[in-house]
Amino acid sequence: MAQMATETISNPKPLLTTARLELWKPRAADLNGLVELLAAEETRRFLGSMPAGHAGKFERLLRNAGSWSLYGYGNFIVRLHGTPDIIGICGVFHSWRGNEGLDDVPEAGWILRHDSVGLGYAGEAMRAALAWFEATFGAQRIACMIESGNAPSLRLADRLGFVQYGGEALEDEGGELRFFERLP
Repeated sequence: MAQMATETISNPKPLLTTARLELWKPRAADLNGLVELLAAEETRRFLGSMPAGHAGKFERLLRNAGSWSLYGYGNFIVRLHGTPDIIGICGVFHSWRGNEGLDDVPEAGWILRHDSVGLGYAGEAMRAALAWFEATFGAQRIACMIESGNAPSLRLADRLGFVQYGGEALEDEGGELRFFERLP
């Protein structure tokens, strides 16, 4: 069960905590950690094309913070308890992707550093994020998309209650995307 904390600028605290994790709202100071998180090709392999260096990660940070600012929810920066290193980005955010069923709806997503995959962190973080989202905004449809070859994410989506809808679409780089939804 996740616990909520109050975050202030003078005394920053994670918004949610779980048994092993702290889930933080994104902050400007997270940029270098996001660059490090997404540096390894193994971490990025199912994320499509992504500009190298700080510029692309800065845009991702702005999108994450913008979702919080405009909609009151977004991705969390995930850290192990008491550690400064970012091990993931997980949560429910608002985005426009040009795909039917994904635009202008809450979308779930999770990215974990390659050396943190398989330890249950993504499931732990997403269960806390989904519970917080539903407690705060009510039960509603949440969508997500996953590349067909990403077996760990497909299994997690199933465990979190997401079911596939629609057909498959081609990703820009040629990989197939599958679309899922979690209904109230």
